[in-house]
Amino acid sequence: MELVIGLLIALTFILIIIGVPIYISLLLTGLLSLAALAASTGTPMATIAVSQALFNGMGSLPLLAIPFFMLAGEIMNRGGITEKLIRFAMLLIGRLPGGLAHVSIVSSMFFGGITGSAQACASCMGGILIPAMKKEGYKTSEAAGVIAAASTCGPIIPPSIIMVVYATAVGASVGAMFMGGIIPGILCGGALMIVVLLRNRVCHFPRRTEKLAKGEVKQVVIDAIIPLGMPIIVVGGIMGGICTPTEAGAIAVVYSLGVSLIVTRTLKISEMGSILLHSVNSSAPLLLIIACAKVFSYGLTALQMPILVNDLILSITSNKYVFLLLVNILLLIMGMFMDGGAAVIILAPILAPVAASMGISLIHFGIVMAFNLTIGNITPPLGYCLFITSKIGKIPVESVVKGTMPYLAAEVIVLLLLTYIPFIVTFIPGILGYAL
Repeated sequence: MELVIGLLIALTFILIIIGVPIYISLLLTGLLSLAALAASTGTPMATIAVSQALFNGMGSLPLLAIPFFMLAGEIMNRGGITEKLIRFAMLLIGRLPGGLAHVSIVSSMFFGGITGSAQACASCMGGILIPAMKKEGYKTSEAAGVIAAASTCGPIIPPSIIMVVYATAVGASVGAMFMGGIIPGILCGGALMIVVLLRNRVCHFPRRTEKLAKGEVKQVVIDAIIPLGMPIIVVGGIMGGICTPTEAGAIAVVYSLGVSLIVTRTLKISEMGSILLHSVNSSAPLLLIIACAKVFSYGLTALQMPILVNDLILSITSNKYVFLLLVNILLLIMGMFMDGGAAVIILAPILAPVAASMGISLIHFGIVMAFNLTIGNITPPLGYCLFITSKIGKIPVESVVKGTMPYLAAEVIVLLLLTYIPFIVTFIPGILGYAL
């Protein structure tokens, strides 16, 4: 049976590598797993279980948070909040050495707290800040590199789509995952800003000296407080036990509509059709992958794969620190070739039980997984954010990779800190009473 499982997993990755859609690869492997089980036991194939797994894969209530947060983020983005957040970040830190680079990082942290998507962050922030940084004298590779790296803060600072996927896959608390991501997200942004300060000694980045008038300062703050209210309401509602993450997602949609249609009036009702279509197109592929991954997980679980994987890892090492190191290496490699959400769906149900058996908190392990696979957005060959910033900056991807490397090194250091100092992750969920 070990050979059958090995062949099925190998087949899954071969199909994905040669370009077969991920959902088809997962569904096919799941069906073959059930066929292998039926052949080995001499029983009929569990075809009813396939339909049930597909339904349950998309019918989970926590998963509703994904389309809600995607819709809220798209509404706020179309409502013109990107410029407001950038102006606010400019007010806070724009006069530091390398001001625009710092503004890129802080703006991405703000924006990530609204969209929860690295790709959306790279696209929106890059579209405005890469041309602005080039105009001020930054090298295009540096500008694209810092935007790409900063975009990875988004999926760590709550709300986070990849955390919802992980929590659903392993049965963890979405709220605890969100709370666990607050300090790591801030730590990541701080590390990137330190890199900017260090690189400024070599690159001598441009420095802004102009000040805003008092009236302008007041307006910039007011303009920023309104969109920043959304993540505050979402996180505050979850922390206070007022609402679940799914309910918080629905509240975020209502809030973003109220702000964009009534308060700022930067959005028209006529635009809602395209916004809804874009949100559906963003959410549907991920939910389809999750549904098919349920069949994949069900089939391999029926073949006792989690037990075999647990025994295999324990035969290599029973030290949880070595295990975490091996997981980091595996996930960094996976992130180079596979979308983070898909990788979580495939690997979380396999690795999380092993982590739990070694006494590792599922919340801690989930943040490590999420951060690992988020870094995959800036690692070639798949790195989505590399291609997005490359297109915006009109430079080869290789140049963006070069500009990203110092920031990637800082993120790997942060990853190691999160991995081996669980307190960074578990502190806030712990004091709020979440089960770890």
